[in-house]
Amino acid sequence: MVNAKQLLLASIATAVSITDSLAEVNFASWGGEYEASQQKAYVDTWDKDTVKFLKYGGSLDEIRIQVNSGSVNWDIVDVLPHDARVGCDEGLFEELDRDMFEPAPDGTSMDDGIMVEVPNDCVVPQAIWSYLFFYQEGTFKGEQPTTISDFFDVEKFPGKRGIHAWPNALIEMALVADGVEIRDVYRVMSTSAGIDRAFSKLDSIKDHTEIWYSGERPIEMVKSGEVVMSIAFNGRIGAAILSKDEKFVAVWDGQVLEEEWLVLLRGAPNQDEAREFLVHASSPAQQAALTRYINYGPMRASAFDIIRNGEPWFHNGKNIMKHLPNRPEVMPRTIVANPEWWADYGSTVVERYMAWISSH
Repeated sequence: MVNAKQLLLASIATAVSITDSLAEVNFASWGGEYEASQQKAYVDTWDKDTVKFLKYGGSLDEIRIQVNSGSVNWDIVDVLPHDARVGCDEGLFEELDRDMFEPAPDGTSMDDGIMVEVPNDCVVPQAIWSYLFFYQEGTFKGEQPTTISDFFDVEKFPGKRGIHAWPNALIEMALVADGVEIRDVYRVMSTSAGIDRAFSKLDSIKDHTEIWYSGERPIEMVKSGEVVMSIAFNGRIGAAILSKDEKFVAVWDGQVLEEEWLVLLRGAPNQDEAREFLVHASSPAQQAALTRYINYGPMRASAFDIIRNGEPWFHNGKNIMKHLPNRPEVMPRTIVANPEWWADYGSTVVERYMAWISSH
């Protein structure tokens, strides 16, 4: 007869066996609220394997070292647009069968329903975020800032501005503020006269700027009154409004959208499980689920129907649609960043901008 002790030992052995059979997908991400939203939207809704988050510094060299040495510890990495392109070109990422991904409810394939150009077969849609400017309610009497031109108009709206310590998005914003049509921004930026024009516009606010280096700094500066308005990451502004009830006003005109992708490393130790997780994380439902916890926009257009029909969608019972950077109503006055342009021409602009800051 099997006694109670034997039954207990058998149940423990079975539990250990089941646990051992579950692979641990290693997911390198960025930490903070962003990673927390990925945990809730993707991992907590995933029941096939375990997922372990690992932090990395955002350098492609970290990935190169693993892949080129043949000692890969990460499976999935959350990468910026430039690295998504360069890494695939260098063979650091696996090319993925596009047919394995879930189509939209109307049958549209994943790639055909992504709101930005899909650069290669290595990438999986993650999120869209943006640079934009904001201010605190009550800062200005009468007329309020409503356009990117207002950010650069220190006579109409006097006071200090917060700007970041790198040129991405600032160059594009400066040109639109100077009258360049959004559709022509990168054509103008591809000429030396266009870059001169952007820096001339930046010069118009040079004596009225404070430089920030970390994402939380613009929130602090605007809240304290150190600056009257600042460019910031839309996720930081949204978190302050949605979760902390800050009285901030986001100005979406002239914002610059940026991409975020997931990739599978070549030689990753848990390839099959990681592929299944990527299918799960990129589905319209999970793309929508991410916006329950952070106001980054879904890359897949079909996710917007889920969000809109589920409002109030944010986890604390607030509406989220008006805080998403790529919602349809703001797209006509939105600049979609061109990673290829920055890859080809960015180094000289960065060098010039660093010199501009140093003379600040």
